[in-house]
Amino acid sequence: MARNIITGIDVGSYYIKVVIATTKEKTERGLPKIIGAAMTESRGLRHGYVTNLRDVADSIKRAVASAEEKAGIKVKKAFVGISGIGLSATTVSSFVMTSRADAEITALDLAKLHEQAEKDLPPAISANRRTIFDIPLQYKIDGFPSLGSPEGMKGNKLEKKTLFVTCLDHHVADLVSAVNDAGIEVEDIMAAPIAAGFVTLSKSQKVAGCVLANIGAETVSITVFENNIPISLEVFPIGSTDITNDIALGLKVPLEEAEQIKIGAITGSSYPRKKLEEIVSARLSDIFELIESHLKKINRNGLLPAGIVITGGGSGLSSIDDIAKVALKLPSRIGNIGVLDGKSSFKDATWAVAYGLCIWGAHADEGPEIDNSLRFVKQASKAVTRWFKQFLP
Repeated sequence: MARNIITGIDVGSYYIKVVIATTKEKTERGLPKIIGAAMTESRGLRHGYVTNLRDVADSIKRAVASAEEKAGIKVKKAFVGISGIGLSATTVSSFVMTSRADAEITALDLAKLHEQAEKDLPPAISANRRTIFDIPLQYKIDGFPSLGSPEGMKGNKLEKKTLFVTCLDHHVADLVSAVNDAGIEVEDIMAAPIAAGFVTLSKSQKVAGCVLANIGAETVSITVFENNIPISLEVFPIGSTDITNDIALGLKVPLEEAEQIKIGAITGSSYPRKKLEEIVSARLSDIFELIESHLKKINRNGLLPAGIVITGGGSGLSSIDDIAKVALKLPSRIGNIGVLDGKSSFKDATWAVAYGLCIWGAHADEGPEIDNSLRFVKQASKAVTRWFKQFLP
């Protein structure tokens, strides 16, 4: 596969989406142009983690084959999004004393500080988990915030607040194995909630402060951005499938019919419209209560000027943005990637993760080579750090 071709694979509990893009052509926003995309129903997954390796591999293989046919190329490597309830983030505050007699901060001090931050991860957080990447949120020199990298400045005490994004070890290993079994080499992995932000959020939104909510079939993942960097990430074990189940119970209809009613494929007077709205609104309110609770936990409730941007399969539900606005007391809108692949328009934010992975992959050559031996986790922070250089405080 040519180096100017990038593939992103979003492995979800309900659908597997594959986007193939090229850096030879650009969109109006200067992003890689989509030349092929496909989605297939996923099997062998539950709440985002693998329950049957063979079924997941077969699902990935079908999705990739369909995207290959549309793009007219063969995919050998891909960037893969990792999500599910095994994904989480933790903020750690660490410090070291500078080593030079003249108190000048060197690259060695920064390396020591990074090592200290890894040591400061609580055992309960690091046990059975792999660090996907880490992001420096803030540096301080002798108690005063430092804008940008502190290297070359002077001070005795160097502090750093770091966001560590981790995932259950076996979740990562199973996902990589499934992609490999589908005949695709994993170039690197990225947290799906952050990948979605590459295409659905503008820089001004991320600078001002916003929360990106991806409502999937069985999970809801949120990423909070501020000062152009992700400052928090959380995944909840609830999704749009729960709404389908509620409709089936509330209206006494089969699950298949409940799903069609939910997405608006079945309309008419065969069921009470008001009752349907109450059922959907009640479950969505539960979801936004979880998001509000997390924002309170990180002291950001009601304090994000760019509000909430909603993506994922559940973003198409009627009045979801209005319900979010009322529940969170924040501006609300549905995410829109609005790109063209030459054959069709991809405005649906359900493609945000797969396309975001392509955009991230387009920058993979800007730093050290990615470890292709699948012992990539130790190198993952390096791979992501080169992309996040633009986000450094």
